[in-house]
Amino acid sequence: MSDVFTVPVAVRGYELDTQGHLNQAVYLQYAEHARWECLRAAGVGLDELRASGVGPVVLETTVKYRRELRGGDAVTVSCRFTGGNGKTFRIVQEIVKADGTVAAEVTGVGGLLDLAERRLVPDPAGRLRSLAGDPAVLGL
Repeated sequence: MSDVFTVPVAVRGYELDTQGHLNQAVYLQYAEHARWECLRAAGVGLDELRASGVGPVVLETTVKYRRELRGGDAVTVSCRFTGGNGKTFRIVQEIVKADGTVAAEVTGVGGLLDLAERRLVPDPAGRLRSLAGDPAVLGL
């Protein structure tokens, strides 16, 4: 996945379950971390979102666990936003081990919530592009 935003993460001991591998819920935390880092790299931080009156929301998430991760493993987490229909967009992510093995695939549907109206805004991809200093980072 060239030209896709990635962020490195090291699996920490306190994130492990009783089998000694990464707890299933932590995969979602890694994906969330990568999404925020991707937005930040594009120039869309929390302050910019709040100032524009919107906030990102996750509407659906699917995780496909492919290989276990263990303490000390180094991974990269990718993030690519893709245009969606109407008021939503898709997010495609992979958690990849240092040897290139895909440990998990995370896909989701998100949107931008109007913080005053508490409703999804139309064309969230366009809204993110307009807020971003470098919209190419987002893949939109």
